[in-house]
Amino acid sequence: MKRWSFFVYGAGCHLLFFGVYAYMAGFIGGFLTPTSIDSAAAGSSAAAVAIDVLLLGLFAAQHSLMARPAFKRVWTRVVPPPIERSTYVLISCLVTIFLMWQLRGIDTIVWDVRQPVLRAAVWALFAAGWLLVPAVSLMIDHFHLFGTRQVWLYLRGQDYRPSPFRVPLLYSRVRHPLYIGWTMLFWATPTLTVGHLLFAGVLTGYMALAAHVEERDLVDHFGPQYEDYRRRVPMFVPRLTVAGTVSHAPHESVLVAAPVESHACDV
Repeated sequence: MKRWSFFVYGAGCHLLFFGVYAYMAGFIGGFLTPTSIDSAAAGSSAAAVAIDVLLLGLFAAQHSLMARPAFKRVWTRVVPPPIERSTYVLISCLVTIFLMWQLRGIDTIVWDVRQPVLRAAVWALFAAGWLLVPAVSLMIDHFHLFGTRQVWLYLRGQDYRPSPFRVPLLYSRVRHPLYIGWTMLFWATPTLTVGHLLFAGVLTGYMALAAHVEERDLVDHFGPQYEDYRRRVPMFVPRLTVAGTVSHAPHESVLVAAPVESHACDV
């Protein structure tokens, strides 16, 4: 019964992420959701900025703190290891839901692309970013990143072993393709409001800092193998030539589920 309970719990957390991710796309894009990131301002702009910065700070702190190896060593004394990752996904989803629920809109327009072809191009870039995030997770170890592999192995009575790491597809050209997908999702909008600018700017800065912290942990975990990978493959700007194969692949957070941490660290 315990094994089945863990499996149902893990699968449920995984499915919750998909629901939150789909809603988040509508919230950021301004379609099919009752409120959006560009909703009309309620109250003063100064109060909205203060509240939004606090909410985004909570979001960033939860994702980074719970992803650190030192935190995990303590956390797994409370949460059974088979559902540790699923619990991380659950808490990340709840924090994201709270963020979208309480975020204050500031609807002053920064830019507004009206030319039809350019507007369609921006929406295409938004869609590409939305699709890139799950696509990148599938390039590495999607089911591990969301905890489903861990609960499945536990259900079958098998010991957990880290997946073999590679440098698949986009990872041979850039070290953080997942963060590139999130950046596209945040910034590719034909109409940018001040509230949207604040949201995208803070989270982009967070991802840039998080990538450096994450790589420090990866170097500690993989040593010269990751150092070699880091020397040969750029961080954010893809190169056209393909890097040679290395034996392990990097890991990132998916933000909401984040992600992507079955390796040494999670951001």
